[in-house]
Amino acid sequence: MIKNRIVGTMAVLALLQGANSCSLDEEFEGNPRPDQLPQGEASALLSGVYNSLRDPIQGCVNVYALEEVSTDEVIMPTRGPDWDDNGKWRALYLHSWDPNNERVRETFTALNRAVYASTDILQFNPTVQQAAEARMLRAWAMFWELDLYNQVLYRDPGEKATKPARVRVGTEALTYIISEITAIRADLPDGPAGRANKDAARALLMKCYLNKGAYANRKSPTFDVADMNQVVRLADEIIATNRYSFTANYFDNFAPNNSAIGRENIFTQENTYGNAGPVRDYWKFVSHYNLIPVNGYNGPATTAETYDRYEAADKRRGVAYRDATASTTNSANPGNRINVGYLAGQQYSLRDDAVLKDRAGANLIFTKDINLFETGRDLEVKGIRPLKYPVDYASEEKGGNGAENDHVSFRLADVLLMKAEAIMRGGTATSTGPYGATALALVNYIRTHPSRGASALPSLSLDVLLDERGRELYNEQWRRQDLIRFGKFLLPRKDKPQSPDKCLLYPIPSTQVSVNPLLTQNPGY
Repeated sequence: MIKNRIVGTMAVLALLQGANSCSLDEEFEGNPRPDQLPQGEASALLSGVYNSLRDPIQGCVNVYALEEVSTDEVIMPTRGPDWDDNGKWRALYLHSWDPNNERVRETFTALNRAVYASTDILQFNPTVQQAAEARMLRAWAMFWELDLYNQVLYRDPGEKATKPARVRVGTEALTYIISEITAIRADLPDGPAGRANKDAARALLMKCYLNKGAYANRKSPTFDVADMNQVVRLADEIIATNRYSFTANYFDNFAPNNSAIGRENIFTQENTYGNAGPVRDYWKFVSHYNLIPVNGYNGPATTAETYDRYEAADKRRGVAYRDATASTTNSANPGNRINVGYLAGQQYSLRDDAVLKDRAGANLIFTKDINLFETGRDLEVKGIRPLKYPVDYASEEKGGNGAENDHVSFRLADVLLMKAEAIMRGGTATSTGPYGATALALVNYIRTHPSRGASALPSLSLDVLLDERGRELYNEQWRRQDLIRFGKFLLPRKDKPQSPDKCLLYPIPSTQVSVNPLLTQNPGY
């Protein structure tokens, strides 16, 4: 019974962390004290911390929505009566959001729930490793709060949730995050990827140092050589472990059994059927209603600009992926059709290769042309569909919302690209591993690997590197952050004019500012 009471109490308090209520003064009755926690229960609470990060990180509606739909990688068109949703998706794409936008509000709340849960466990006598994992997960959630909102809420373990959370802003928050990761890194396990581990901590530190100048001045970032050398050093530490390598197929990293075959993956969120986050969103959102066997929601597409960055032979643009774990007619794909990457052109049934039709009876041909408002007879087929995670056909057959694909946050290719960028921004080149010593060599190792099959670049500029990050890391929630760091986020693009400087940050939700006097609305809102 006490386990249920503890978990239930944590759920209530996590909601309060999200709400930042300062109007409740009474004590919660029946809250367990640290000395009341049965031995071993900290392990159950730590599992709850991991699970608390699923909703904000996985799926298409929280961090993904703010980091991807606001960029050139994803467009959420209104298709006649479908996908209007009171304009919340259009606002993200057009940079016309306000403090009441549902996606802005819900992402802020979900991240704060994770911060609360990972803090609260620390008062319940966790082991050294459990405490280190919880603090790493807290730093991960705080990193996203900093990146999106520039304000990070926090409490001390055991601090009353009925009082307003305190706030760290900008570089103060980043300094704290770096200090936390540094303090606990040695106490983290070496793996597996589904746990907060030493290399995940190194990769997160790389993100912190690489973006440090942007967090200090998002309009005009500068890059300190000492910070870039930290990025290079941390990359070399990850490479030197020899734990990670490139597999024969790029999409193995995202497959239903990627925990076993995704050799690049450094930090993931584990998913199993019946105990999974919303990773299934990645194929349900983009798939057409009649796209057998998925039968999706026919929502997001990518822009022509993004699709056209790829060479025709680049396997990252799409392959016919064979999932060794799915021995079903749903995944037979007798026509050897592209079923992962970018879905373009005529679509076919993966069961029997029949030509698929839209709901009006026309051929289901995904076209490159896409507009934010689609009203014509072909509105259902407009837009090439980005699909990074191979469909878990076995779980789809079982029904429900389960999927086995582990969600990927950090992997080897990103580490190499960050190292290349740090070298280009003044860091000292090194030759750890088989990847080469120059930024160009690092990028070309990725591009020319048989799993990618792209041609070698003759030279490398920052603009070309940004494009390569887009090609390699599309739909992995890094595009907005990258565009800000490279000074490109506010620029005009299809259907969107130049954005004002305020859009470099999201607003603090009105519901939060109204109840927490320690929060200040971000400039321009």
